[in-house]
Amino acid sequence: MYSPSLRKLESDLEVNKTTLHNWKKSRPKLYEFIIESYKDKALLKETLELMYDQKKLLEEEINLTQKRVSY
Repeated sequence: MYSPSLRKLESDLEVNKTTLHNWKKSRPKLYEFIIESYKDKALLKETLELMYDQKKLLEEEINLTQKRVSY
C-alpha cells in the first residue's frame, strides 16, 4: 500500500525531517495516524477512479442499448 515519502510529509505538514523523526520516536500514535491517513487517502482515490471507470462503461452500455432500441 502507499506510504508517503518524507519529502511529501515535509511539504504537506510544513515541518522538517527532524520533526518527523521526533514524532516517530516521541509520538508514535500521531505518526502512525498520519501514515494511515495517507494510506486511506490513496485507497479512496483508487476506489473513486474505479467507480469513474465503471460509470463510463455503464454510460456506453446505456447508449448502445438506446441505439438498438430506437432502430
